[in-house]
Amino acid sequence: MLGYSLPAAAETTDSPIIGAPKEWGLGFQPSASPVKHDMVWFHNELLMPVITVITIFVMMLLLYVMVRFNAKANPKPSKTTHNTMLEVVWTLVPVIILVIIVVPSMKLLYKADKTSDAEMTLNIKGYQWYWGYQYPDHGDIEFSAYLVPEKDLKPGQVRLLSTDNPVVLPVDTNIRLLVTANDVIHSWAMPALGVKVDAVPGRTNETWTRIEKEGTYFGQCSEICGINHGFMPIEIRAVSKEAFANWVAAQGGKMPEQTAAADGTAQAAEVKTEAATEAPAEEAAEAPAEEAAETTTEEAQH
Repeated sequence: MLGYSLPAAAETTDSPIIGAPKEWGLGFQPSASPVKHDMVWFHNELLMPVITVITIFVMMLLLYVMVRFNAKANPKPSKTTHNTMLEVVWTLVPVIILVIIVVPSMKLLYKADKTSDAEMTLNIKGYQWYWGYQYPDHGDIEFSAYLVPEKDLKPGQVRLLSTDNPVVLPVDTNIRLLVTANDVIHSWAMPALGVKVDAVPGRTNETWTRIEKEGTYFGQCSEICGINHGFMPIEIRAVSKEAFANWVAAQGGKMPEQTAAADGTAQAAEVKTEAATEAPAEEAAEAPAEEAAETTTEEAQH
């Protein structure tokens, strides 16, 4: 799948669909980024065991109280008002549980916030009711992505999720996402990548992702933004770095290394031009000095 153009990308339907909702799905979509892997681990390996243990404990405690302290088994009710040891235990145990949850949670929040070693940037802007995208590192490629109407769906496209211009991104690349909005608050969400960031007018929010698998991923606006809120999907086509470079070239853009090389060539040409301009000026300045020196020497001889 090389040489995407925007229309071609929209018509290509043989890209495997990895991130998409499934009927009667109960779990997460397949993880396709480091942050999403950590989110799934946090949920499955930490939160669920803690929640399960607490739920079972509370249910058993309620059943015990119902049986042990009902009116028949306990005709003379206890008038106990407090128990110091018990109160210390039921205060410390929740604190310990919260600390166990908070430490990895804060690490995950910090990791998902932003990246310091981004390899490219994607600007995202929400509109009523579509998304706009810009690639500032690749010649400012820019386009808008609208929902494909049901009557125009092609084989392999998904109702209410496919767009006319999918976002094309390379795999195994740290991608900085800068998100804002033009009118009202939107939210750019991509479940398989573990990304959900609000798009707020007049403000730019930052997050990042790194896609691990080639394929198609779907997301949606996740903030109620008006009558057509449910009709502004997100579609990402994750491709190899080579395919992405070909797609950039097809859009008339340039890869960052090409831009850097062009800038370096231009700077070298400027330096060469300046040197060529300065050389005659220096020679012109040196000529009178040499003539003056020769005149002085002749006078001294006479």
